[in-house]
Amino acid sequence: VQLVESGGGSVQAGGSLRLSCQASGYASGVTCMAWFRQAPGKEREAVAASYSGGGFTYSADSVKGRFTFSQDKAKNTAYLEMNSLKPEDTATYYCAAVSDWSCRLNLGTRSSYNFWGQGTQVTVS
Repeated sequence: VQLVESGGGSVQAGGSLRLSCQASGYASGVTCMAWFRQAPGKEREAVAASYSGGGFTYSADSVKGRFTFSQDKAKNTAYLEMNSLKPEDTATYYCAAVSDWSCRLNLGTRSSYNFWGQGTQVTVS
């Protein structure tokens, strides 16, 4: 599975951005997809995630009510709608995926995923 993110950029505090993650290859076998982010000098952290079979989602406390994860399975694309952005949201955002049904039990864990995109930078000032 190959993942390509897009949609990053620079925005003022309070603004919005929409990130996209296009999956290719054996995309139909993906069971979980997630967005992670990593700020300079910090650990990579999960932002939002979802299980393709339904019923399992993850959202970090720091983004609840502001960020929304969605998927268009027909297009093999995941999205992260980010509203009310804050300077502390500044980071490189990574799309992640895995083809393992057990991923639904640990959606917010980095080690649950084995496919990663190259990242897209989001800067909030």
